[in-house]
Amino acid sequence: MSIACQNLKFLRKQKGWTQQEFADKLGIKRSLLGAYEEERAEPRTEVLELVSDMFRVSIDDLLRRDIGSQKENFLEKRRQQKLGNSRQQVEFVPVKAAAGYLAGYNDDEFIEELNTFTLPMLGAGNYRAFEIAGDSMLPTPSGSVIVCHKVDGWDDIKNNETYVVVTNREGIVYKRLLKSNRSKGKITLVSDNPQFEPYSVGYEDVLELWQSDAVISKTGQQSRLSVNHLADMVSHLQDQVSLLKKKIKD
Repeated sequence: MSIACQNLKFLRKQKGWTQQEFADKLGIKRSLLGAYEEERAEPRTEVLELVSDMFRVSIDDLLRRDIGSQKENFLEKRRQQKLGNSRQQVEFVPVKAAAGYLAGYNDDEFIEELNTFTLPMLGAGNYRAFEIAGDSMLPTPSGSVIVCHKVDGWDDIKNNETYVVVTNREGIVYKRLLKSNRSKGKITLVSDNPQFEPYSVGYEDVLELWQSDAVISKTGQQSRLSVNHLADMVSHLQDQVSLLKKKIKD
């Protein structure tokens, strides 16, 4: 069998796609993809280019290397090499991928498809970046990217620090967190913008928790607030936090 034809079939099955699904992604007819996989036709250059971009495999590998015959799964091996070469690799979750993230946050193949970047100030660890939308965390503007590290235990939460919280009900939100001594098993999510009321969620509703390490925003994207307005916001926020802390202690 042609190496290229065999590789197309192997990569499709790795994703669990039907021939129709794969053909739709490539913009060709299912019958043509079937001809490729059955070695009745050789894949065109433009098809190989699409497959190369889709799976991040070189065209030379597609044409010359029998990917499926490797003792170790090729995609898994590439993933491990990627992580080993850059331990501070940051996966980026844009707003448009937020809905898909709720279903795929624990799916290695979904995470593998996310774009990645690196930052020199980050050490070894499990990092992810989330694009936020809305005005609830002003003066951090909508469209900012929050770079975070994974928090695995509730005891690691630090009061009044900012986190990206992933829940089925609220989706992906960026908030300050307060733990309640009175309401165990719940956390209070507080916005920096005092126009948004705090609310609580149960631990069981939280899918993932990420503590923020850095905020990235475009030049000129920062919200233009007057000094008086900013002072009012800070004062209101301080009063709000003091009230919440008092409630927690009661």
